[in-house]
Amino acid sequence: MASKIHMGDMPELMENILYNLNNEICSLYSCALVSRHWCKMAVPILWQDPFSSDQSPLFISKYFSSLGVDDKFILKKWLKEREINEEFSNTLFDYARFLKVLDIWSLESKVREWLTFKLIDLKLKLFYDTEVDYMMNLLFKLFIESGATLHKLVLEFSQSIELRPKFFYILEENKQFFSRIQHLSLDVIYDNNIESATILLRTLAESTTKINTIKLNYFDSNYELQIFRALIHIIKSQEQLRLFRLAGEDSVEFHDVISALESQKNSLQEVRLYNCDFSAEFEVFNNCKNLETLHLRYCSTKPLKSLDYKVSTLEVIESKIDTQSMALIFEKSGIFLQRLKLVLDEEYQDELFLLEALKSFCPNITYFSIQGIVFSPQLVELIGNLRKLQFLSLLCDDVDVNDILEEVLKIRVIKFSEILPLTLQYFTLRSTWLEPYTDILFNHCNAPLKKMLIYRINNERISKALVEFCMRNKSLNYVGVFEYEDLDDNTKKEMEPYVELVPYEYIVVD
Repeated sequence: MASKIHMGDMPELMENILYNLNNEICSLYSCALVSRHWCKMAVPILWQDPFSSDQSPLFISKYFSSLGVDDKFILKKWLKEREINEEFSNTLFDYARFLKVLDIWSLESKVREWLTFKLIDLKLKLFYDTEVDYMMNLLFKLFIESGATLHKLVLEFSQSIELRPKFFYILEENKQFFSRIQHLSLDVIYDNNIESATILLRTLAESTTKINTIKLNYFDSNYELQIFRALIHIIKSQEQLRLFRLAGEDSVEFHDVISALESQKNSLQEVRLYNCDFSAEFEVFNNCKNLETLHLRYCSTKPLKSLDYKVSTLEVIESKIDTQSMALIFEKSGIFLQRLKLVLDEEYQDELFLLEALKSFCPNITYFSIQGIVFSPQLVELIGNLRKLQFLSLLCDDVDVNDILEEVLKIRVIKFSEILPLTLQYFTLRSTWLEPYTDILFNHCNAPLKKMLIYRINNERISKALVEFCMRNKSLNYVGVFEYEDLDDNTKKEMEPYVELVPYEYIVVD
């Protein structure tokens, strides 16, 4: 069996193995050196997305070997005028044909790095936008004519880059370049690129129906209407759009781009909205019966009230949704809601009412992250009711010592620790005012935690409680400490036999 794999007699199996190493560049290079068969399978994977990697930009030179005779002649002359000596050596592969991911901003960055490395005259390095523009258009032409078929396209042009008319003619003649795109991202469009971007988006709409992810990472309501019409055309022409992400620039007008998602109501599964003002246009999502994931961040200057969503994953970060509407989402989602992240907006949300709604309708939550909430008996009761909880992150508001007796708070912490579900594996408690009760938390917790984040370990009482918890628990591998720099060496040595203390950013999950 091993010899068959080595000789390449099981190519499908080997390709699956190598694709799982997609982000392990060094491992793929090693595989390419094993044999000729492995090399033929590894090299196309290595060259799918070369511009997004951290490797040296000198690999760009390898593309020049694939240029046609006329393009080589012109490029040689162009390089010579800039005192760049470049050899177009023959290569074993046509690397341009393997391109699957084209991030135009990353491509431009690599081209600038390549020119910076090659240009001898330092004065030219300060004023070489023309050179970058020339090489970008040359590489675009090469990728399209090579027979490459993209799977992912990220459109973001700097002000110095303009696509030439010849580019669009070549694209029209080689529609396979866009025909298999599955992921489309659109970023900033500058005024000088409005026309080019519009033509590109229209071509895209006419070339593919396979896009399942659209991300509008910078949505400016003041774009020319032709941009919005092109976006609508793309959305309506797709067969199975599953994810839609829109980051507005505090946008209040969406020119029917949101409404166009009505055409995807049977396929849309995930919606992410950032910095958007809600309007009647957003009610289209009520018709998306297969919607599973909804993310709302920093949305609206007025509350969104007309909600009829049933989701398994919900994230609401400082978005103005009134309490009744939020509770309605909980009720509609019910037992299907598994992942919930909330950063409450006190102006619009009654936290006790929301906690009661969660307790009544959503017992199957496995991931729960909440900020901007009081450490109340209702919160403790809710967490105790989540018997399938695996991940818990709490950032509770400060408790006014004048409003609650210390002994009452201790009892509440004890109850909280004791009711933590036996399914819980990850727990972070970032409230600094609860720090004095950390030892109580450890002493009364029986959850089989594997990772935990706390504010700091600043006294022997907490250290001792943590050691005893580790001896009793036996599953805790890491404790992330927010104030890790304040830890003394003695505390680290004391903990070493029982658990590894690390800076919180090493294991924090967002």
